Amino acid sequence: MTERLVGRPAPDFDMAIVSGDGKEFGRRKLSDYRGNWLVFFFYPLDFTFVCPTEITALSQAYDQFKELDTEVLGVSVDSEHSHKAWINTPRDSNGLGQLNFPLASDITKSVARDYGVLIEEEGVALRGLFIIDPEGELKYQVVNHNDVGRSVDETLRVLQALQSGGLCPMNWKPGDKNLDV
Repeated sequence: MTERLVGRPAPDFDMAIVSGDGKEFGRRKLSDYRGNWLVFFFYPLDFTFVCPTEITALSQAYDQFKELDTEVLGVSVDSEHSHKAWINTPRDSNGLGQLNFPLASDITKSVARDYGVLIEEEGVALRGLFIIDPEGELKYQVVNHNDVGRSVDETLRVLQALQSGGLCPMNWKPGDKNLDV
């Protein structure tokens, strides 16, 4: 059984990254995001088929995340060099093209393991998406089978619900009232 993560400090990380334009290498730590919200998502592997649909959709919605004081970081078990090659491959050739956020390398698989998304026998991560608040507390997680992509709209809705500061009923949308208790 996986340990509960939601409501606790997010597991720390320090990973190599490539910038979204595919030009620069660097490192990202959880502490780099202190003071901002973070949408932190895992995908199985570079150069696969469902992953580009999710990653490019999140990149296209990046301005909406920025308006909500939220950064985005994608991660897989591939190297930062593989990420760079994928970013520099045109979309019509199963590449990503330029992104608005970096991709991180969890080549040791330790971060995927810490977040409970590593498929040990395959050595890849499930599609896990986590929302971490500005203080570093993990507020939301969704993990699903690698055959099914996630929803940017639902991620934005949940982020806004978390940022509303109140109790949000089922199907809450921005502009709806929070529950009075």
